[in-house]
Amino acid sequence: MVKQKTKLKTEKESLSDTGKHLVLYNDEHHTFEYVIKSLIEVCNHDAEQAEQCTMLTHYKGKCPVRTGSEKELRPFLEGLLIKGLYAEVE
Repeated sequence: MVKQKTKLKTEKESLSDTGKHLVLYNDEHHTFEYVIKSLIEVCNHDAEQAEQCTMLTHYKGKCPVRTGSEKELRPFLEGLLIKGLYAEVE
């Protein structure tokens, strides 16, 4: 009997399995409160998730805020753009 080794996926590999990412980019124009509120309203984040994404965006320059197909992410992208935030589907 041959034992199969299971390979643990890295976080990056796991995310790539789910399709595209809606990435929020940092800007110098919006307050933390505004970005948090926007993520709650547009992306249906809870307050803690929105705050974490906002902090990551601020300190890292960008943060994936949703995953899915490009078609699924399009309404969320449009919502963030309407709010004046800089985001892209990657």
